[in-house]
Amino acid sequence: MDEHEEAGLSEAFWAVARRLRHLTKDALAPWQITPSQSRALNVLGRQEALRLNELAEQLRIAPRSATEVVDDLQTRGLVERRPDPADRRATLVALTGPGRDAAKAIEMARRTETDRFFGVLSPDDRAHLSRILRALT
Repeated sequence: MDEHEEAGLSEAFWAVARRLRHLTKDALAPWQITPSQSRALNVLGRQEALRLNELAEQLRIAPRSATEVVDDLQTRGLVERRPDPADRRATLVALTGPGRDAAKAIEMARRTETDRFFGVLSPDDRAHLSRILRALT
C-alpha cells in the first residue's frame, strides 16, 4: 500500500468513527446522557455491582473520571453506592431499577442505530469488518 492509499484508509477510518460518534450522540439524546455515562450503565448492567476502581478499569478511564460519571448518574437516580460487604473501606456501585431500565433502552436504541449504519454492508462484509476491527484492537 502506498502513502496515498494509507492516508485514504486513515481518513476513511476517522470519517466512520466521527459518523458513529454522531449517531451515538443522537441515540443518547432522549436520555440526556453522555457517551461515558452510557458506557458506565452498559458495564454496570452486565455486573451485579463493581468497585469504583474496577468500573474505571473496565471503562479505561482514570478513577477520578469514573467518580465524576458515577456522581452524575447517582444524582439522576440511575446508580447507587453501597458499602462493600467484603471490605468496609470500599464502595460498590450498582444500577438502580430506573438505571437498569435506562441501560436496556439505551442499548436497544444504540443497537438500532448500529444496525441501520452497518446495514448497508452484506452479512459477509460485516463479519469481515468485525474480524478486522477485533484484530486491530
